[in-house]
Amino acid sequence: MILTPSQNVNDLEDRILPEHLGSAFFRARHRLKYAYVAGAMYKGIASKDLVVRMGRAGLIGYLGTGGMNLEEFETTVRSIQFELSGNGVYGSNFLASPFKPDLEEEIADVLLKNGVNRIEAAAFTQITPALVRYRVSGISLEPNGNMRVPHLILAKASRPEVAEQFLNPPPVHILRHLTETGKITRNEAELAHRVPMADDICVEADSGGHTDSGVLYALLPAIVRLRDTLSKKNCYSIPICIGAAGGLGTPDALAAAFILGADFVLTGSINQCTVEAGTSDAVKDLLQQANVQDTELVPAGDMFEMGSKVQVFKKGLLFPGRAKKLYELYRQFNSLEEIDAQTRAQIETRYFKRTFAEVYAETRAFFLRVMPETIERAERDPKHKMALIFRWYFVHSSRLARTGDPNEKVDYQIHCGPALGAFNQWVKGTLLENWRDRHVDEIAEHLMAGTAEILQKRFRDLYFSGGSPSEGLNRVN
Repeated sequence: MILTPSQNVNDLEDRILPEHLGSAFFRARHRLKYAYVAGAMYKGIASKDLVVRMGRAGLIGYLGTGGMNLEEFETTVRSIQFELSGNGVYGSNFLASPFKPDLEEEIADVLLKNGVNRIEAAAFTQITPALVRYRVSGISLEPNGNMRVPHLILAKASRPEVAEQFLNPPPVHILRHLTETGKITRNEAELAHRVPMADDICVEADSGGHTDSGVLYALLPAIVRLRDTLSKKNCYSIPICIGAAGGLGTPDALAAAFILGADFVLTGSINQCTVEAGTSDAVKDLLQQANVQDTELVPAGDMFEMGSKVQVFKKGLLFPGRAKKLYELYRQFNSLEEIDAQTRAQIETRYFKRTFAEVYAETRAFFLRVMPETIERAERDPKHKMALIFRWYFVHSSRLARTGDPNEKVDYQIHCGPALGAFNQWVKGTLLENWRDRHVDEIAEHLMAGTAEILQKRFRDLYFSGGSPSEGLNRVN
């Protein structure tokens, strides 16, 4: 039903409800109360407790598996399954590993072995065999002719060319390879041509952590149009839903996303400052004070040499400046020996609190276990050795934040976007001001209810100003 100028504007009171925002198909596909997702945050910051709490509330959260070892990952998944026991849905992050594709295969093994049927695919710039194997395993044709696709993928994308790969069916050459190696059946490969790589695409704008600093207002409509074009071209029978992430910390921001065409919204930074988040109380105390301007772009530790960026919290911390300094030194010099003695001493005593030799010994021991070829290269290439030593600081600073070492607070690396600052301002003076009173499911309730109220007011204002709310209201519902 569409509101028309001939109807009483009070009818609007009965129409805009939080459970009606976004796509009804998205809610039905995942059996959700709201078209609302709590996204994954690495190293279990999007924790088991977060995922379980969302699932029990009729919502969905994705476990943050990046940086977890496989044993911890599998144990956590089984614990989530036990605690939910079919009374709620959940998902797991599947993080791309371009420098270690074998790790992707191992992750796919754990997912398939444990019956994890929802994943959030993150950091993929191209479709990989492990991701295709997960997607198409178990695909079948039901007696009524409908496709049964047991493994659902929500893909994060910050660029149209990445979204395009997920909007198309799995690449033919990968399907052929998987069939020839016996990893999927010929029937699964044949049916795979009829489905896209992802069921849902989350358009990731300027967010905490890794970011391309995208603008949601430009990205989301472009990818919605791309979805419409490719869905028609490929004759898909099931809709692909397009969601929004990045900068979503207030009802105003969620309302804008839904009006832009989002089928669902995904939050991240705001969930890091909740009871359920798997990080330290010290970090949550800092984040509770964040404002919208308290973040900064710095080099990413996992892609240090490439110059990729992550967005981090900066207020009261030295990590952002120190991270930038290390990257400047890496670009300027070809080895540690070229760095002047005063700078070397500053890094060893203030940044690392240990010598370069001690850092390298720890780094060498780690890589010899998991990627010995990295150490072989470092022994030949002084610049690569320097990069490994500098990258240690990024791993170390993340660890300090998660453990909450009070003596090392200035070196905390905390991935965070401006959405949290906006959220803090919104809840100031309310029961949600203190993070100890913030729970992920209750935040979802407040945000979605607030979004419905804002849209209610905006459409009423538009109605009384002489415009017609019908087109926008039809889209929101």
